[in-house]
Amino acid sequence: MTASATLYEGDFWHDPYPAYSALRTDDPVHRIELHGTPAWVLTRYDDVRAALADPRLSKDWRYTLPPEQRATAPGPPVKMMILMDPPEHTRLRKLVSRTFTLRRMEELRPQIRRLADELIDALPQSGEVDLLAEYAFPLPVFVICELLGVPAEDREDFAAWSNTMVDASDHQQAMEAMGKLNGYIVELVAAKRENPDDRLISGLIEVADDGDRLSEDELNAMAMMLLIAGHETTVNLIGNGLLALFTHPEQRKLLLDQPELITSAVDEFLRFDSPVHTTPARFTTEDVEYSGVTIPAGSQVLLSLAAANRDPSRFSDADELQVDRDASRHVAFGHGVHHCLGAQLARIEGQEAIGRFLARRPGTELAVPADELVHRHSNLVRGLTKLPVLIGPEV
Repeated sequence: MTASATLYEGDFWHDPYPAYSALRTDDPVHRIELHGTPAWVLTRYDDVRAALADPRLSKDWRYTLPPEQRATAPGPPVKMMILMDPPEHTRLRKLVSRTFTLRRMEELRPQIRRLADELIDALPQSGEVDLLAEYAFPLPVFVICELLGVPAEDREDFAAWSNTMVDASDHQQAMEAMGKLNGYIVELVAAKRENPDDRLISGLIEVADDGDRLSEDELNAMAMMLLIAGHETTVNLIGNGLLALFTHPEQRKLLLDQPELITSAVDEFLRFDSPVHTTPARFTTEDVEYSGVTIPAGSQVLLSLAAANRDPSRFSDADELQVDRDASRHVAFGHGVHHCLGAQLARIEGQEAIGRFLARRPGTELAVPADELVHRHSNLVRGLTKLPVLIGPEV
């Protein structure tokens, strides 16, 4: 069995990078069967970055159908922006960008720092702790729920539904979770219409551009997308980043000695172990060629962000963690029109969460060997199920 044959099975979940390395070298445009459907996986940095901005790769699944069936087939069940092409995507992105501003995200930094400190204060002075459950998970869930205006008592339900949708659960479970989350969002948006506040959902209800507003379906889909994307990726950024430091003591010492490196370190964590390791599917509108391989029109294409971010043709010593490197050209947040809207918020959360924990509990170590840690079985996100540590004392 070749390394390329181990995608999305077996040891791949623990360490996908040997398989990605083999594919980049020998089979950079790799054909697989995904849930019984053929798909192509791109793994080289130059290919992935180009494909992320290639208008011939659509988000519309109907391009997989014969032309005579395409016009009458239904679109996505939920009108999420990430499932749309321009001009529909352009219109929605323009509207939501008016409330999801860089300035608004930066204004959250003091609150995020206080939350990180509160969570660290609640940790014991010694003993074993699941740092994912007690720290990496609650921080971004709290932040995105505060940003959007989700009541505190509803946060656990929403997070559970989101996890079920993202993980490799069976289709029935995923659809049930989507239905429950969608029903919750519909009720939440209705409540915000009756009693608006200063949170983002109320802002989305009010935002307009030359008389254009989000429709009810678009508003519900936007809120769902922001809730899911706003915590799933950041939980894994924090968890993967802390794990990288626990397994690279020389890099942890460097960051402890030079805490100002946290900005470059977070981008390096995003590159080194990308929280989204494969994009949602795109679909070819015509024949396309990458690395000398022609992908036929109507094909499903997956872009491996994780493989691209370890490509030695773009990053020297790509398999090494270097918290002082310039990793800013990574593709962990995508590229082109679908570049992650919340990239700056994720960076801020990563900087504050990882920086504060390292500064205050520097003696923390893994409680089990790294090869015993279990990763989620998702071909979309890359993250741990638990992060057991022996907590270090307060300094």
